[in-house]
Amino acid sequence: MKEQLNIALVAHDSRKKELIEWVKYNATLLSKHNLYATGTTGRLISEVVVLKEQQGNEQTYSYPLKDKVTCLFSGPLGGDQQIGAMIAEGKIDMLIFFCDNLVMQGHQNDVSALTRLASLYNIAFATNRTTADMILTSKLLGDENYEMIVPDCIQRYANRTL
Repeated sequence: MKEQLNIALVAHDSRKKELIEWVKYNATLLSKHNLYATGTTGRLISEVVVLKEQQGNEQTYSYPLKDKVTCLFSGPLGGDQQIGAMIAEGKIDMLIFFCDNLVMQGHQNDVSALTRLASLYNIAFATNRTTADMILTSKLLGDENYEMIVPDCIQRYANRTL
């Protein structure tokens, strides 16, 4: 697996706070990778502040992800589809999507398509904090011998004859 991954981060409105808390907790690990995020989520991630150091009463803060996030469109305005296209093109290695499964989204078809592509192209994919933690801290993440395998069915489908 590559040393520097392309990680997509998405959160529905009701779960943005939870994702931002997760990002803040994992800021050091995430700062080693390229981050892509939909609209407001991307802006919030780039504004994450962490305590850099404390000496007595003096505290120094940093914005470790400020220049690490590429902001795409808002999900309902095409951001989910942008990430889906990047997955299909092999440009995204991991998708962290804190989705609200209690509310039907106005762009539910886009959400469904995005999750289908993450599964189809066999990328690391988490929809909750526990799974995101497990993926981000996996020993395979930094293993240069690990190779993500794209399923054969994709090539067979792409090269089919009618």
